[in-house]
Amino acid sequence: EVQLVESGGGLVQAGGSLRLSCAASGFTFDDLAVGWFRQAPGKEREGVSCISAPDGNIYYADSVKGRFTISRARNTVYLQMNGLKPDDTADYYCAADKGGPAFCSITIVGPGPGDYDMDYWGTGTPVTVSS
Repeated sequence: EVQLVESGGGLVQAGGSLRLSCAASGFTFDDLAVGWFRQAPGKEREGVSCISAPDGNIYYADSVKGRFTISRARNTVYLQMNGLKPDDTADYYCAADKGGPAFCSITIVGPGPGDYDMDYWGTGTPVTVSS
């Protein structure tokens, strides 16, 4: 079965840290860009971070620069989140796409994920940051 599975979410106090994982099952991340996205209640989905392929360039939304770090190891992509704020509270999703740099630039630093039709999309993991 082809799927992306996120894990690592939870409840943390402001200023704390979490590390999210995104594991691919039934396919590999080879030549796929992989990104993290989030959606808070009542808000639109927004891009958080992305690793492009095949160039390996990394993208961050301005709101998380300096606090979040994306990394990739074989078939798992991680999002290390430090200095968490209540505004970071959301369901976090990972997605993979054959679109390479365009996928990352459009969905993270450009107009956002919007209606972008991603090739693979996970079911999400919740992150709650208390003040």
